[in-house]
Amino acid sequence: MPRAKTKAGFIQPVLLARAERLPEGPNWLYELKLDGFRAIAAKAEGRVHLWSRNEKDFGPRYPSILKALANLPDNTVVDGEIVALDEAGKPSFSTLQNHGSTKAAIVYYIFDVMVLAGRDLAAERVDRRKQLLAEKVLPYLSDPIRSSPELPGTLDELVHAVRVQGFEGLVAKRRDSQYEPGQRSGAWAKMRVNRSQEFVIGGYTLGGRTFDALIIGYFDGPRLLYAARTRSGFTPALREALMRRFQGLEIIECPFANLPEARSGRWGEGLIAAKKNCRWLKPVLVARVEFVEWTPDKHLRHPRFVAPLEGEKASEVIRSVSLP
Repeated sequence: MPRAKTKAGFIQPVLLARAERLPEGPNWLYELKLDGFRAIAAKAEGRVHLWSRNEKDFGPRYPSILKALANLPDNTVVDGEIVALDEAGKPSFSTLQNHGSTKAAIVYYIFDVMVLAGRDLAAERVDRRKQLLAEKVLPYLSDPIRSSPELPGTLDELVHAVRVQGFEGLVAKRRDSQYEPGQRSGAWAKMRVNRSQEFVIGGYTLGGRTFDALIIGYFDGPRLLYAARTRSGFTPALREALMRRFQGLEIIECPFANLPEARSGRWGEGLIAAKKNCRWLKPVLVARVEFVEWTPDKHLRHPRFVAPLEGEKASEVIRSVSLP
């Protein structure tokens, strides 16, 4: 009796566990951590679809990628990351956020296949799925579709290369791992090498027509902890867009458990009083922020706003310590 074919449609992506250092050994493979939007693509009955990790339709937003997926084998589902390449050819999240106003190249890096020509591959090993992806899918696709291959070398060699080249980090996957939709089992893990991470926006200080600085933090259990104020990285249009997103989120009480602080801190990053010009927000908005380092007071030195994030759960934003 012939095996029933699996219908090609949206599949929740595997979630990656955060790690300060990735596991090592022959049972693990490594990939570059791409700084973009996770995206699921499928071709079902001749029609191509492209979704965000939360099943939002990405097709109208990235028509060049949708068009390039036309040669995807029918009844196939793949997992990957949409990134924008800056002038140096490196993934840039801020460039991706502003791709409509720039001529930056938008690329879809595919790293997994979950359904191939109607065959469910979720129970296959990830290294076997990558082999099938390389043999049965990628040869039929071309730019702006690219592969995200396994990286050769030891973990220490890869960390050094990522740091020197200025990429964000690395991903480790256990070679025998199945595709676990919506799960964060630890079989896939990510590590940031260079310093940037998600933070929760918990308020802002007044200034000009919009705001002077955003007040950001991270969760430690149920507590939201203050990390920094940031004034840099904003365009006038971005400031106005953020103010629109703040509407309806205003609250009276400060959401940060560690404010006000007793002292300003060595680097002047403390917020010692709930100043009159502070406005507090329900802690639900998440943003990507770059910074130089964590200080001994667990604050950020020289933080720079990169972009607001969609689909990230604020309650899952924790302090991520980068490698020295």
